[in-house]
Amino acid sequence: MKTIFELIIREFKLFFKNPVLPVLFLGAPIMYGILIGNVYKKGNVTDIPILVVDEDNTTTSQKIIQMLEDNESVHIAEVLPTTFNTKNRALEIGAEVVVVIPRNFQSDVQQKKLPEIAYFVDASNTLTSNTAAIAITTVLATMKAGITIETARKQGVPEYLATQNYEPFKSTMIKQNILSGNYLYFMLPGVLLTVFQQVLLLGLALSFSSEFENKTFTELVSKTSNPFTILFVKIFPYIFMSIFIYLLYYGFGLFYDMKLETEFWPFIYATLIFILGVCFLGFLVSLILPSQLKATEVLMVVATPSFILSGFTWPLSQMPKWIQTISDCIPLTHYLKIFRILFIEKGDVSLIQPHLNNLIVIASICFVLSLALLTFKVIKTKREIKAVNADKI
Repeated sequence: MKTIFELIIREFKLFFKNPVLPVLFLGAPIMYGILIGNVYKKGNVTDIPILVVDEDNTTTSQKIIQMLEDNESVHIAEVLPTTFNTKNRALEIGAEVVVVIPRNFQSDVQQKKLPEIAYFVDASNTLTSNTAAIAITTVLATMKAGITIETARKQGVPEYLATQNYEPFKSTMIKQNILSGNYLYFMLPGVLLTVFQQVLLLGLALSFSSEFENKTFTELVSKTSNPFTILFVKIFPYIFMSIFIYLLYYGFGLFYDMKLETEFWPFIYATLIFILGVCFLGFLVSLILPSQLKATEVLMVVATPSFILSGFTWPLSQMPKWIQTISDCIPLTHYLKIFRILFIEKGDVSLIQPHLNNLIVIASICFVLSLALLTFKVIKTKREIKAVNADKI
């Protein structure tokens, strides 16, 4: 019994002596609890940005706009006078719905010409599109009822009869960016790209760590001491293998009948920047933590919540600002936005530029830091090689 007790004490000592295990075992649950709790803290989606096109600009159209603004589920990000370039503008400001109030709307209602309000819903995100659509439908139904009752009072018609026989205007919902009614088509691209980022990070985390642990970094430096050359030879196999992964993903798209069509070169350029950003991030962790186990443990903790923080399943606008800041540091966040604009929303190529710029910044920072650390380690290793050679002489 005494031996078992001593072994248990020994195991506790080993656990707390390890610099990573306590942080991983105790820190990860705390971190995930705080992150997930704050991501979904609001519980309900509110203040979904919408765009309103008011071609009528009358007291009736202004009343509709005010009623939409008063609804907690939606927030009017902008009001435009015409439908010109509406789609691109909606994508720029992240509007989930575009509501179009037609010209002569008020006069047509008064003359019982049955005008029509159309609202275009971005159905690429089921959660936000359904919430916004319900809110707008409710507002327009309330507006219809109000106009109907007011008209009935003026004409001396009982309210219950008026609501049965008179509709002041029509409202039509038009869903856009629907690849399929299958939820798989919404989730699959995000999940596959998350897995790709994770395996790429983990693979690259082991790249330099294995060199340091197996004492082969000295051999590498003896063959080439140029940090740029070392980074290139390390990164090339992963870029090459990434091509096969994307071909595999394209095969999945064909198998599930997903229409993955977009402009080729902008997508290839964005993908290359994304891969480079992930590679340099993996190298940076590998150079900071020259242990395969430690690098893997840290990246598992960091990479796992990236899908949740990317805003793919839960809108970033619903998350606290400090979580949005963390999300902006993850390459996947910006790449998924680019993917959605190009493939799902079919937006103009120019709309991906802000997200592409963010990817370039992340890749550049990770590259500079990786290069600086690698240069330091190369210089240190060259001195060690010289010292060993001097001792032999």
